[in-house]
Amino acid sequence: MQQANTQSHAIAPAQVLRGPGAWNDALPAIAALGQRPLLLGRSAATAPLRQELQGQLQAAGLQAVAAELRHDCCESDLQRLAGEAQALGCDAVLAVGGGKVLDAGKLLAHRLGLTCITVPTSAATCAGWTALSNLYSEQGAFQGDVALDRCPDLLVFDHQLVLQAPARTLASGIADAMAKWYEASVSSGASGDGLVQQAVQQARVLRDQLLLEAQAALEQPGSEAWGRVAEACGLTAGLIGGIGGARCRTVAAHAVHNGLTQLAASHGQLHGEKVGYGILVQLRLEEVIGGNGLAAQARRQLLPFFQALGLPVSLADLGLGQASLEQLNAAAAFACRPGSDLHHLPFPVDPSDLLAAMVSTTVGQTAAAA
Repeated sequence: MQQANTQSHAIAPAQVLRGPGAWNDALPAIAALGQRPLLLGRSAATAPLRQELQGQLQAAGLQAVAAELRHDCCESDLQRLAGEAQALGCDAVLAVGGGKVLDAGKLLAHRLGLTCITVPTSAATCAGWTALSNLYSEQGAFQGDVALDRCPDLLVFDHQLVLQAPARTLASGIADAMAKWYEASVSSGASGDGLVQQAVQQARVLRDQLLLEAQAALEQPGSEAWGRVAEACGLTAGLIGGIGGARCRTVAAHAVHNGLTQLAASHGQLHGEKVGYGILVQLRLEEVIGGNGLAAQARRQLLPFFQALGLPVSLADLGLGQASLEQLNAAAAFACRPGSDLHHLPFPVDPSDLLAAMVSTTVGQTAAAA
């Protein structure tokens, strides 16, 4: 008898509330999940918003306790916050913020066995949806990812909260979401697994929607196009990862991001901005090493699209134009380290190959596109 090949999928949050005013509608659901949530945030820009939400939680009869990350999602912060949550008797983690706050909240809840509630304040990533957290050093360098037992118990995607974020965050989310297609089609496009096949095709549909509506969304905040694009980045991208599971994998685009985070000069760039640049690097690798003419065409098509959204397309755009060869080599070496997602490419890549691709993302760009 053939042994079953069992796959495990954490596909979606147990409950998703989305749309304008979703936060107010979520208060009874939050109360049903915990009476003393740890309200986790980080950014000074969102501090007034978190204070307002804390007041609303208290008005709803909840004893919300405020806590803040000092760094990105890193081990020292997580250990400190775990001690605070336990000392204060918190029965849930309610993470309000961007991707690193949401990742920290999910991982903290996972470790403490607490209910997890995510409230994204931008559409820059799909971290509010997924059963995955990325760990960084205190200095902001990527260290690795942690698979979680489940997606959040509740995701509140309130359009009015997300709309307050800078337009740059949505552009970053668009690049991050588009990577689903460019990475999954390479790593998993030939999979015989039905769910993986469906996830890859959903990633293609997601890419097409973003190509059609991204510019309108940025030009018309709060419009129907904006709502569709924001939810594509914050929700659909996460769903694709959930359906595809571990076998619908990231490839070079995210590996390049991980490598760039090793350089302090890149820390002013958003996650999706580095991933979007990583898409161009991956396509250049497919073109030069893999001999894929379609990859060359895709890269040339993406260049003006990314530029129209204000996304970086070169090392100079990322603030790394003056980076030393030693620094760039270190980033490339990290991206190519054993076990890196970059090795899901169907051909071998070494750090020198990657560095050559990193410095030539705009090769072949027409004067009109530039």
